[in-house]
Parts: sequence; structure tokens; C-alpha cells
Amino acid sequence: MTKKERANFVSGRLNELYPNPPIPLDHKDEYTLLVAVLLSAQCTDVRVNKTTPALFALADEPEKMAKQSVASIDAIVRPCGLAPRKATAIRDLSRILVDEHEGRVPDSFEELEALPGVGHKTASVVMTQAFGHPAFPVDTHIHRLAQRWGLTNGKSVTQTEIDLKSLFAEETWNRLHLQIIYYGREHCSARGCDGTVCEICRDCYPKRRKPVVTKKA
Repeated sequence: MTKKERANFVSGRLNELYPNPPIPLDHKDEYTLLVAVLLSAQCTDVRVNKTTPALFALADEPEKMAKQSVASIDAIVRPCGLAPRKATAIRDLSRILVDEHEGRVPDSFEELEALPGVGHKTASVVMTQAFGHPAFPVDTHIHRLAQRWGLTNGKSVTQTEIDLKSLFAEETWNRLHLQIIYYGREHCSARGCDGTVCEICRDCYPKRRKPVVTKKA
């Protein structure tokens, strides 16, 4: 297969497996999604979903969160790791939303990435999942699978995002990034597949015998 043929095959198979992939992080609006995505850095979605009910019981909107102490937020989000950095970011970005954005989450990359604790990947998730803007967030699953499937050289997360955007139609990005995440968790995990085990890896490279050494994000 050529790279484009592999991309078409991947897209078709993922559409069969995950025609309507749900957003994995529990949330009720743009703000709670932003906070949940921030907490998911180097943490599983399962752990985040176990943590956010208590956090959002404390405060589920910027005005309320801005009034909380870092210590009170940290006491709840500590199981998600990287605390108190995440707690500080949540409190500070909430204050900025109140002071500069009328308590609303902005829907532009520039304004989102200017918020504490919000990098390009987090902004991309919010842009696509909260606002429906075309974006292709690349997490560790996507970075790994794109290399195993020969869709990128894995030089960097930034390059992987560029390569995937060039291979897939813009109107598919929002759904496809979720489909790849689910497939990576269920069929092509870091330990469960080495590029020769799962269905898509085998079909993309039927003659591959040696494990694929992927570059980390």
C-alpha cells in the first residue's frame, strides 16, 4: 500500500469500528471540558473521570473556581498527578476567564493557548470537542499509531499532526482523532501491539515481522 492507501484503509476500518465515538472525558460544558482536558495530561481519562465529580461539586464554573484556594483544588486533583501545578493552573485560568473573557472559554487557539496550563494539544481538544472547529489533537496513542501505520515518521508530535492533516479530509479530523484513540486503547496499545499484532497493523504491513520501534511524543 501507498501512504494514501493506508490512510484510506485506516479511515474506512475505524468508521466501521467506531461510527460515533463519544468524548471520553465527562463534562457538561466548555469550561468543565477544558478543566478535564488539563487534568488528563500524563493521566488516564478513567482517573480524570473519577476525580472531576468532586472537583465540580466544589466549583463547576470559572467564577466559583476563581475563588477557591490552590490547596483546596490540589486536595481533590492530586490523584491526577502533576499537582499542585495543575491546581494552580485551574485556579489561575479561571480568574483569567472571569477577568478577561466574561467567564467564558474562548474559541480561538491563540486565546486558549494563552491560558495557564493550556498547550496546543489541550487547545486542540477544546476547539474540536467543545466548539466543533476542525482540529487534530495528537496524543501519545495517535503519535504511536500513526508511526506504526506508516502515516508519519514520528519526528515530533507537531510533525505527526501536520502529516495526518495532509492525509485526511478536514471534515473527518474531529471524529478521526477520537477513533484512533479508542482503537489504540482497545487494540493497539503500547504493550499489547508492537506493530505486528493488531488488525490494522497487520493489514497495512502484511509482510512486517519485526516490532516497530516508535518515537515517543
